[in-house]
Amino acid sequence: MQRTESLAHVGNDAEIASAIVVGSPTGKDRVLVSTRAVSAAIIPFLLLAFAVLVPWPTDTKRLFAWAIKPTMSAMVLGSVYLGGAYFFFRAARARRWHTVAGGFPTVATFAALMGIATILQWDRFIHGNLAFWLWVALYLTTPFVVFGVFVHNQCEYVAASGAELAIPTLAATVIVAAGGLAVLTSAFLFLFPDEAIDVWPWPLTRLTARMLGAIFALGLGGLGAWRERRWSAARILVQVAGIIVLLILVAAVRARHEFDPSNILTWLFAAGFCATGAGIVILYVRMELLAKHHSRRTPHNYRTSPV
Repeated sequence: MQRTESLAHVGNDAEIASAIVVGSPTGKDRVLVSTRAVSAAIIPFLLLAFAVLVPWPTDTKRLFAWAIKPTMSAMVLGSVYLGGAYFFFRAARARRWHTVAGGFPTVATFAALMGIATILQWDRFIHGNLAFWLWVALYLTTPFVVFGVFVHNQCEYVAASGAELAIPTLAATVIVAAGGLAVLTSAFLFLFPDEAIDVWPWPLTRLTARMLGAIFALGLGGLGAWRERRWSAARILVQVAGIIVLLILVAAVRARHEFDPSNILTWLFAAGFCATGAGIVILYVRMELLAKHHSRRTPHNYRTSPV
């Protein structure tokens, strides 16, 4: 194995991402046709749901699978759908499997929890709406399809195809910690919806509590940051997280009257999402600058191909 030249001249040594060589450079790392096809097929459903939930969050009784109240819950779900559409768009066009692989188990888990929530709260849905049957078809099949695609394509995964830029240890630790906190929040919302209703900063029902639990389960993607620290593997997932967090912050401003100002969680929610958004921007800009420097200093044969 070869090791890349030190990046010590870029910024503070303690904050510099290292370039590492792991595994074999002979792997294919392909995105299979089946993966591209499934990704492309999912995108229209996500865009359609986003187009209903964010522009018209007060009209879900007529346009969606169930009447989501208040509007904050509808817009949070819509934000996730747009982030998901972007992820699958990138997956359909990705050149290398490892650049999108980390998102598939996370999406499958989210979809599985949404399917379980649908069964548990079946009576809350509007069975006469076409959107309901599209919802059922999507969430009773997507977990298996997405996870199956992941398992099938994972045979193409390689640890590295040469010298790769890695996320710094401190940043990876923060990402893992944030992911762990999100997963704990997910478990609380999904398993104890009645308790969540009592403490949440905006009004919830059992169904919306479990829906939010499924959304917070997306934090599973952050837990993989310690094992897979290549920036090329994290770049798209960070972009997706940025889209979702930004849209949720916009939704919070639009639905600010729905929050309980006397609830400490209201302020923790605002501070937490603002800090998360700022952290995503700082990490992304920092890593992109390092990636440009790394590309100039790394021999041509070991450069990372574009994502």
